[in-house]
Amino acid sequence: MIRALTLAACSLALVLPAAAQDAGEARARRILERTPLIDGHNDLPWALRQAHGSDPYAVNLTTDLAGSTRLHTDIPRLRAGGVGGQFWSVYVPASLTPVEAAKATFEQIDVVRRMVDAHPDVFELATTADDVVRIHRAGRIASLMGIEGGYSIDDSLGLLREFHEAGVRYMTLTHSRTTSWADSATDAPRHGGLSPFGEAVVREMNRLGMLVDLSHVSEETMLDAMRVSDAPVIFSHSSARGVTDHARNVPDTVLRAMPEDGGVVMVTFVPGFVSETFRAWSAARAAEQARLGSLEPGDPAAVTAGIQAWDAANPVPATGIADVVAHIQHVRTVAGIDHVGLGGDFDGVPRLPTGLEGVDAYPRLLAALMAEGWTDADIRKLAGENVLRVMRATEAVARARAAERPSLAAIETDETPE
Repeated sequence: MIRALTLAACSLALVLPAAAQDAGEARARRILERTPLIDGHNDLPWALRQAHGSDPYAVNLTTDLAGSTRLHTDIPRLRAGGVGGQFWSVYVPASLTPVEAAKATFEQIDVVRRMVDAHPDVFELATTADDVVRIHRAGRIASLMGIEGGYSIDDSLGLLREFHEAGVRYMTLTHSRTTSWADSATDAPRHGGLSPFGEAVVREMNRLGMLVDLSHVSEETMLDAMRVSDAPVIFSHSSARGVTDHARNVPDTVLRAMPEDGGVVMVTFVPGFVSETFRAWSAARAAEQARLGSLEPGDPAAVTAGIQAWDAANPVPATGIADVVAHIQHVRTVAGIDHVGLGGDFDGVPRLPTGLEGVDAYPRLLAALMAEGWTDADIRKLAGENVLRVMRATEAVARARAAERPSLAAIETDETPE
């Protein structure tokens, strides 16, 4: 009840007069002229693969595509949103075999490179914090890459090194499924966190200077990775479990450990992660779809009709900027201002909260936070300074290990799937 009242009060506080909203957004844009806003996770490369044949020329990214396509991302909206650095996810589905996933991940890296090459006046590849700062100062958007799912390395540290060589600068240890060396948040655990080979993966990521991303992993894997890693960790697109009880969110036990770790939780906008009401609705809808499927296993039309009837009787709950603000505030309260960032998950979800429907939304979100008392210095940390600090710390660990030989660790037989 207290949480519901707090969110209601927050929602009321965020209904600003138009003049105040405009002034807040203008203030946010001035901050972002000097501090790059670095978003932790955007699935545009996969959206291009799915809908446009992996061809960045097949859709005109130089025009505002809101309303004309399902894309959340285009160049005018990136500019309007003040985005200065973007981690493009080189996602591939967890349903692929590891060998297929490795191939598809390299293809996704190719998509990012061709997208950057198609718009050299807008994008430039970045692999270091200094790159991000330099590219932002030059008026372009620093483009970084992150693997979403450790199955892409096919249990091979050699492949991990090749991905790093190709420009990848973070790896999410799991996606929706537990791998042969790390437990996922949304699958049955097999290792109690990280297996011995999983620990070797984290150490090799440290040696390379690759950020250890703990979105999607179980709480035990989070704590194991933070214990093993000499560099701070990131959560590229996760919110707070203390506000919305979703397994994909970060529990307070982990948030309280962030100051010692030095890492950053990049709050995401996924409705099911930021709204308890939406999470419960989504779970009920999935249960109904499974029930209908069991009743009509040979009649998909009947299942479709049934779920349409359920949808008509159970409207989609509303979500908005206030829901995301509540998560950002919670991470700040529990972990501290130095450990919060932004990872929208644009083009990776079918719907987004009202007011956050595209990458142009960041000034609106920052204005809402400033209306809640956030200072310019606070906004700079949230937008990019915290992530740049983590990147520099990770790069420093790699420099300190430059003389070490690459790891030859291999997965043990008892770590492989049954």
